[in-house]
Amino acid sequence: MKKDLSEAIKNVLSDEQTVRTAVACSQSEFPYDRDDEAQVTRREFCNFLFLTSSALLVGSAAFAAKYAYEVQGTSSFPSTKIDGAEALNLGSALNFYYPGPNDPAILVRTRDGKFFAYDQKCTHLTCPVYFAREHHRLECPCHEGAFDVMTGNVLYGPPPRPLDKIALEVRGAEVWAVGVIKEKENART
Repeated sequence: MKKDLSEAIKNVLSDEQTVRTAVACSQSEFPYDRDDEAQVTRREFCNFLFLTSSALLVGSAAFAAKYAYEVQGTSSFPSTKIDGAEALNLGSALNFYYPGPNDPAILVRTRDGKFFAYDQKCTHLTCPVYFAREHHRLECPCHEGAFDVMTGNVLYGPPPRPLDKIALEVRGAEVWAVGVIKEKENART
């Protein structure tokens, strides 16, 4: 057994020597010594760990600050008339864009004539919600989530928070979007 072990050690060392002999001709082009290459000092490791941890901390803080800024409450935007709202039948919905041209929203007129508007992106994975007239709720077809028409609160499904509301003003027969109200996390009915 002892002889087998010493023979194995000789084979490993001879393989190492064979590799060193094979790469000796290119050693001048790549002046790295294999013994030094694998060594990482404690100081280098600690520096790497500190820099990586600092980068993760700064990144997390930036995302947390952005989220806190976005969820502050009502955001003011220019008033925008919702075209077609005056002709909207009771118990139906209308898609429009607010606050910008790439921000889909949905306006719902309930059976009693009240208007409610929400960001059309589901709070789970941003699939577009639609108004289910027969159930009188907003539904997300992607993961079977549903929201209350009058409050935007989650009725069931995976969405973590209510839909963001769009503040409305009714001016005579016209309906105007005047702001966005960001909803808080984990608000369920």
